[in-house]
Amino acid sequence: MSSQSVQVNVDDGIAYVLLNRPEKMNAINYAMFSELDSAIKSIKADPTVRAVILSGAGGHFSSGLDVKSVMSAPMQALKLLFKFLPGNANLAQRVSLGWQTLPVPVIAVLEGCCYGGGMQIALGADVRIASTESKLSIMEAKWGLVPDMAGLVALRQIMPKDQAMLLSLTAKVLESHEALTLGLVTQVSKTPMSSAQQLAVQLMQTSPDAAAAIKLSINRSWTASIRSLLCRESISQIRLLLGKNSKIAATRQLKDPQKSYQDRQSGW
Repeated sequence: MSSQSVQVNVDDGIAYVLLNRPEKMNAINYAMFSELDSAIKSIKADPTVRAVILSGAGGHFSSGLDVKSVMSAPMQALKLLFKFLPGNANLAQRVSLGWQTLPVPVIAVLEGCCYGGGMQIALGADVRIASTESKLSIMEAKWGLVPDMAGLVALRQIMPKDQAMLLSLTAKVLESHEALTLGLVTQVSKTPMSSAQQLAVQLMQTSPDAAAAIKLSINRSWTASIRSLLCRESISQIRLLLGKNSKIAATRQLKDPQKSYQDRQSGW
């Protein structure tokens, strides 16, 4: 699926999602919000997709909200923020939170600028691999705004409260290695796209049912009660044991014990 602002290409089980406004450093306008939302829905409906790699064209992930574009069209701004119930996700929030609803791992490749709304989108990914030259910021406060694209859902899971508070209040621009130290990114790489592709292939070696269950359990139970976590673990395990993919995975390990040993040694 391709459009003006977002391109999606599925190759060997990996869905490559590209933010495609390089002339604007991939600043997010209404069209990009809408097309990202559609891309998430199309990937969720595609059973061939086993992993997602999200990146930006032209050497930047995203410079954030295209404020001039969005504010010049008041009806579009209203459409971004509109929701039927306060607890529901609106369009602006779905482009971050939506990645967590996918049953496959999502890897964000962060190059160049990753500011404001771009950072909020990246926070929706399961893994963030930043280039050594990238710069990152939760920048909404600079514009007199509050981070409101659901990135805080992930932020509260990956960072201490005081650090998240400071980054949000100061709109500080971080170098990639400082972001790694704070937990804002998962990994720093000189070749982030290559690292993301290698990781995606590695993750695709496991049962897709197990990957989906693990992602769901972690996302739903990370800040939930112990009882909720134990319940979700038990339900997921029963479903996996009754499914065919766990049997396929077990058979593969038994057929190749040497590979199984090597995987255990490497942590996979």
